[in-house]
Amino acid sequence: MLNIFRYLRKQEWLYLFYSVFFIVISVWLDLKLPGYMSKITILVQTEGSSMAEITLNGVYMLLCALGSMLTAMVVSYLAAKVAAGLAKRLRGELFRKTMSFSMEEINGFSTASLITRSTNDISQVQMIIAMGLQVLVRAPIMAVWAILKIYGKNWEWTMATGAAVVFLLFILSTVIIFALPKFKIIQRLTDNLNRVTREHLTGLRVVRAYNAEPYQDAKFEKANAELTATNLFTFRILAIMFPSIGFIMSGIGLAIYWIGAYLINAAQMQDRLIIFSDMVVFSSYAIMVIMSFMMLAMIFVMLPRAAVSAKRINEVLETEAKIVDGTRTESLPGAEGEIEFRNVGFRYPDAGDNVLRNISFKARKGETVAIIGSTGSGKTTLVNLVPRFYDATEGEVIVGGINVKEYSQEALRKKIGYVSQRAVLFSGTIASNVMIGDRGSSSAPVQLGRSASAAAGSVGTAASGGGTADTLTGGEKAAGAALDAEQLQAVKRAVEIAQSTEFIEKMEGQYEANVSQGGANLSGGQKQRLSIARAIYRNPEIYIFDDTFSALDYRTDRALRAALKRETAGATTLIVAQRIGTIKDADKIIVLEEGEIVGIGTHDELMATCRTYQEIAYSQLSKEELAHERQ
Repeated sequence: MLNIFRYLRKQEWLYLFYSVFFIVISVWLDLKLPGYMSKITILVQTEGSSMAEITLNGVYMLLCALGSMLTAMVVSYLAAKVAAGLAKRLRGELFRKTMSFSMEEINGFSTASLITRSTNDISQVQMIIAMGLQVLVRAPIMAVWAILKIYGKNWEWTMATGAAVVFLLFILSTVIIFALPKFKIIQRLTDNLNRVTREHLTGLRVVRAYNAEPYQDAKFEKANAELTATNLFTFRILAIMFPSIGFIMSGIGLAIYWIGAYLINAAQMQDRLIIFSDMVVFSSYAIMVIMSFMMLAMIFVMLPRAAVSAKRINEVLETEAKIVDGTRTESLPGAEGEIEFRNVGFRYPDAGDNVLRNISFKARKGETVAIIGSTGSGKTTLVNLVPRFYDATEGEVIVGGINVKEYSQEALRKKIGYVSQRAVLFSGTIASNVMIGDRGSSSAPVQLGRSASAAAGSVGTAASGGGTADTLTGGEKAAGAALDAEQLQAVKRAVEIAQSTEFIEKMEGQYEANVSQGGANLSGGQKQRLSIARAIYRNPEIYIFDDTFSALDYRTDRALRAALKRETAGATTLIVAQRIGTIKDADKIIVLEEGEIVGIGTHDELMATCRTYQEIAYSQLSKEELAHERQ
């Protein structure tokens, strides 16, 4: 828990120091009240006392109460300010740390757990600082000070107060022993409940299509019941604690007055008033001692959960990313866009064997290299090594003549237009999704061939106003303001190459049309084409298409590939595909089987030499169709 305080700034430490100062003043004012109460009690019972003197002590009591209230308000304000500032900083640090993680670290924590740590866990820490810190400081100061005030007053009252404190400590120990371990379990079960809920909502269409609601209900009920049972066990223990503390508070007051009654009855007449006055004061101080322990009990309810949350936050913040940034930002002269794998092997964390073994090939600038193979052969893993989503465990991956480990991740990924296997869209507009991120290695508009330039002629007049030069990324511009003419032209060109113009211009708002979270209001093929347009808009040196044509019909697939070949001729392209028709025109086709290369060559060469490629080809097309394609 204490480690989390290292994220406090100097000014916030100063606020905490001020808080302690005001807490001491507040306790001092509270402890003055019984003294004035004792004086008023004696004055009321003493003949000849003036009303003015009684009123004056009453005014002092009122001032002490007001002063205590004001100092408490100042402490609450400062604590809330520190807590809110720390929570904001922790959320930012967690988000940035998560962004620096490779897929290995992301999968190690799980998405559901990272979301819980960024929200629920930080809220627990914020609460303990905003509410608990002032109590944690106030309670010991008040308890010790009050005990010193009553020390030596009367041994019978002291024994009664001591017995109450011992009983209270026993209750707190029981809570710590039985409830504390459960708080860690509660956080883990909360992660699990979030995971089940997220999984259900993400796969809602499949659940409904297969009438799997009862199965999902049972899975949710199991996670919910486990969390509920653990919470019930914990809070039943806490439910015993608070009534017990109330009983102790009432009991100590009763014990002090009962003992006081015997003492007053046995005392001489002239001593009875002093004993009665001492009894009132002692009762007040004893209640303050019990109140202090009760405040500590409240902290013991909050602190264990906050401590678990702080530990979980620190686990993320202290995790070292396996992908270490290099310093290079530029390729070697003349090697821009080149990709080379040199004896590359890769093994997933904790896996028993390599997924990839001895992978070696070279893709020159302007070449299209396709990768094909059976499911699980390592195609996606191979292309994921280029943008460093993972690092190769053996060998070297070379981009632009430089080992990818020597590049800064930002510089490396600026060279790449990546389209993932699963099309990912974000809530916003069509334009903001196409323009997301920066423009990559080039700030110029997408360079297009003759057909696309002619098709964009209708936009050309609008572009005469020129572009704007600023530091905002494309996605930020599109999300925050209307597109300027140059941006709109570049978006339209990228969309046209991706064969998306037709369906976009039918949408209400066209390029400013709304896109739901995850692209839920678009079909699979439309999402894939927009993902491809996003990569084209970036105008990179290298394109990576990870099975991104699978949701397209053959006509759209053919048209899109023809436009890509024509308009991105100067870029290197890696294509992962399942269809022979998608890759047969590639300059080089790599055939993978169980993580190893079993064939490299053109379509015709592999049809003549590679049995695995032949099997894939004949499973999709007949011999007559393949013979016709070769003609």
